[in-house]
Amino acid sequence: MKKSNLWSLRLGFSGKEAAKIEKIGLEKFLKKSYDAKFDKDLPAFLNDDPKTLAEYKESRQLIKNLDPEEKKKIQKKENETTAELKKWWIAKMQSGEFPLREKMVCFWHNHFVSTSQKVKINYWIYQHNMILRENAFGNFKELTKQMVKSNAMVKYLDNADNRKGKINENLSRELLELFTIGIGNYTEEDIKNGARALAGLNTGDESAVYRIKAEDNSDKTYFGKTGNWKADDLVDIIFEQKNIPYLITRKILKWFLYDNPSEESVKYYGDYFRKVNFEIEPLLTKIFTEEYTKDNSGKKIKDPLVYIFQLIDELQLKEYDETMIVAFLKQQGMDLYNQVNVKGWDGGNSWLTSQVYLQRNNTSDLLCSGRSLSKKVPNMMMGEENSKPKKEFEKREVRINYNADGNNKTIIAELSNRLLFTVNESMQKDMENLLKYDFDPKDPNANFAVIRLFNYITKLPEYQLT
Repeated sequence: MKKSNLWSLRLGFSGKEAAKIEKIGLEKFLKKSYDAKFDKDLPAFLNDDPKTLAEYKESRQLIKNLDPEEKKKIQKKENETTAELKKWWIAKMQSGEFPLREKMVCFWHNHFVSTSQKVKINYWIYQHNMILRENAFGNFKELTKQMVKSNAMVKYLDNADNRKGKINENLSRELLELFTIGIGNYTEEDIKNGARALAGLNTGDESAVYRIKAEDNSDKTYFGKTGNWKADDLVDIIFEQKNIPYLITRKILKWFLYDNPSEESVKYYGDYFRKVNFEIEPLLTKIFTEEYTKDNSGKKIKDPLVYIFQLIDELQLKEYDETMIVAFLKQQGMDLYNQVNVKGWDGGNSWLTSQVYLQRNNTSDLLCSGRSLSKKVPNMMMGEENSKPKKEFEKREVRINYNADGNNKTIIAELSNRLLFTVNESMQKDMENLLKYDFDPKDPNANFAVIRLFNYITKLPEYQLT
């Protein structure tokens, strides 16, 4: 696979940035990615949703007085807004000129997990997502402070139930175990005292606020330091600890490059991260520019986002329904805003179970055949095609980009260089059986033959890796 194609997948969601990377080079591509502007306007579908606590309480009170049918209508509208929020994000991933920010937002989304299913208030989920977007390349310590005080996180990890004399440890525990320093680097006393410091931190209008009657203003000892600590103090103390950089550098390496990063790399980049005071942009630049020089393809299984967006890009599908992308992701175990638990998606081998692999193959068949993604996609991906009405599948033209002045071997090489990190003798032979020596690339039906070749490639285990 050409390096530009490989890194387009790694720094985005498909191969469409490859030409840009080749033309301006990786470092300029990264700089433009960091500097690219992004939309900060509130999506129209959230205009009528409650934004402040007063508005939220008023809406809940109104619902209490409604009959069951009216309550169902309200619930349906809230569910539709959640669906719109997912489609809104899918569109952002696809429409941005430099997709690295959205790729990083997705990383943070899976690090600071907060699900719509539990939070329930769509505006808070939107706020959470925007904090990640605005701070995607900023400072890790400052982002952590904002996350701890976000309404979505406080609600998701039950800190509204954390009050003086009746402690809930959820947020305090995950702040250490999953968000910052990792298991083995703190004590149970740190968790208990951290929970006391977070007691009374409850949802507010724009972010969480301390409630005077519920907060604990006594001294607490946290990592050996004693004082009347609050949320920001906890984060400051955590970031003074020796092992603070390594959990996050391991996760970044895993998200972008390696399903099993070496401990040597984790420590090397972690030490640098501390040196630059936990600024994310220089860390990413160092990782990407240094790893770019190495031969490290085939070390990571594509996540469902990369898989589906690469299919869409290669088949040149200009119009598609984001709802069905959302459905595909859910089938693959990557439901946006709804990870199974606070640990987030596992990644790695979980993206290539036998069921996931079958779903991917069926989806490739569906799209390569020229049929649109439809409401039947989940069933189609599970191989239930025959039970579904044919009218559900509108035919559309799909095309693969290839050099029509070549021959069967040059076109096979072209697709292999773009899509596969390695090709063995058996694969080469199979591809030449699909695109035979007498193949005429100028024949009116040549595109169909190349699509058959592409469909074969998408089902190879090697295609699932970057």
